[in-house]
Amino acid sequence: MKKGKINIKSILISLFTLVLVIIEVYPIFWMLTASLKQPAEFVSKPAYALNDGFYIKNYIDAWTRGNMAVFFKNSLINTLVALLFIVIFSVTVGFAVTKMDWKYKDQVAKYFGMGIMVPVATALIPLFQIYNKMHLINTRSSLIIAYVAFGLSLSIYLVTGFLRSLPDEILEAAVVDGCGIYKLMWTIVVPLMKNAIVTVLVLQFFFKWNDLIFSMTFINDTKLKTIQTGLLYFQDEFGAKNWGAIFASVSMSVIPMLIVYMILNKAVIEGMTAGAVKG
Repeated sequence: MKKGKINIKSILISLFTLVLVIIEVYPIFWMLTASLKQPAEFVSKPAYALNDGFYIKNYIDAWTRGNMAVFFKNSLINTLVALLFIVIFSVTVGFAVTKMDWKYKDQVAKYFGMGIMVPVATALIPLFQIYNKMHLINTRSSLIIAYVAFGLSLSIYLVTGFLRSLPDEILEAAVVDGCGIYKLMWTIVVPLMKNAIVTVLVLQFFFKWNDLIFSMTFINDTKLKTIQTGLLYFQDEFGAKNWGAIFASVSMSVIPMLIVYMILNKAVIEGMTAGAVKG
């Protein structure tokens, strides 16, 4: 009887998991298939019907006529530059407040920790006024600075969580062998915290790549728009009937995130749990 209950419980858990997987995966599958449909298929067939073939012209139209090439390039440049600064600053600050001994390190750690609680919307008007006076509106710098500023708090929190679990004996042994502070951080600490850095990169990549609020507020030049703001005006370029090109553009904005996560999934999970157990 007990064995039967365990089996029923396992079956119910499996069914529930399957339902969740379908709910998560099906929209992506439907989006990708819709992006390969011919225009006539959206009229003659139900929305859930599979496509008859692979109509690649939707992606060509989205990339060229829909300016997706420009939007994609802008998002890629802004995101990669911001990620570079986020990783450098979060690693150095995290190392300083966890492994170095100085007077105000606890206050600095709390200051950056408070940044997680600041809503982005509350900073938009002050930032816009500052950028306007500094003539940074409609520049890449306006987005990159905002990305770095609002990405540091969470990144430092993740990095410090890992560094606290890193045994001090390793660092002390390196110092005894004559390792300086800079060499200690970049040649000993950074390689050991590879998974934590990958976690920061992946999480911040998702946040910055999907940014809409900053790019809508600070950018109105079409040549500088990111992929998310470009999608908002994509329909104006083609009209409401070219759904294939519209779905192709959405797919191009989602596919990079899927690729990044599938490649770095294991490292992200290890990085997120690295600081959970001290040892």
